[in-house]
Amino acid sequence: MTQTWLTQEAADRLQSELTFLEGPGRKEITAKIEAARAEGDLKENGGYHAARDEQGKMEARIRQLKQMLDTAHIGTPPASADGKVGSGMVVTAKIAGDEMKFLLGSREISSGDLDVYSENSPLGAAVLGAEIGMKVSYTAPNGREISVEIIAAEFYT
Repeated sequence: MTQTWLTQEAADRLQSELTFLEGPGRKEITAKIEAARAEGDLKENGGYHAARDEQGKMEARIRQLKQMLDTAHIGTPPASADGKVGSGMVVTAKIAGDEMKFLLGSREISSGDLDVYSENSPLGAAVLGAEIGMKVSYTAPNGREISVEIIAAEFYT
C-alpha cells in the first residue's frame, strides 16, 4: 500500500469539507428527502429518488474523506531517500517529446494547480517506482505506445 501525504492545508480543506457534509450537508439532504416524501407516492416520485441518490453519493464521499484523513500522514513528507518516483510527488517528465509536470497521487492532495494522475492510470503505473533519468513507456487507451523520460521528482508541498 502506498503512503499518502497531505499538507496541512490539504488536510484542513478536506476536514472542512467533511465537517460540512456531516453537519449542514446531511440536514439539507434530509430536508429534501422529507419534502419529496410529503409529495406522496414514492414509486413514481422523481424528486425523492434523486434526493436519495444524492444522499448515497454524499455518504460515499464522507466515507472516502474519513478514510483518507484517518490513514494519511499530515505534514512535510521525508525527502525521497531512494530517488524513485512515488505517490505524492510532482513529476517532471518528457512525454512523447513534450515536457510536462504533474502530481502523482490523488486529487484531494492537490490545490488544483497541477494535473493529477492516479498511480493506477497508465501513466501513473509507468512512472511509479521509476528513477530520475529513467525512460519508461505505457500503452495509451488508444493502443499507442508512449515514451516517458523522468526528469525530476519532488514531494508536493
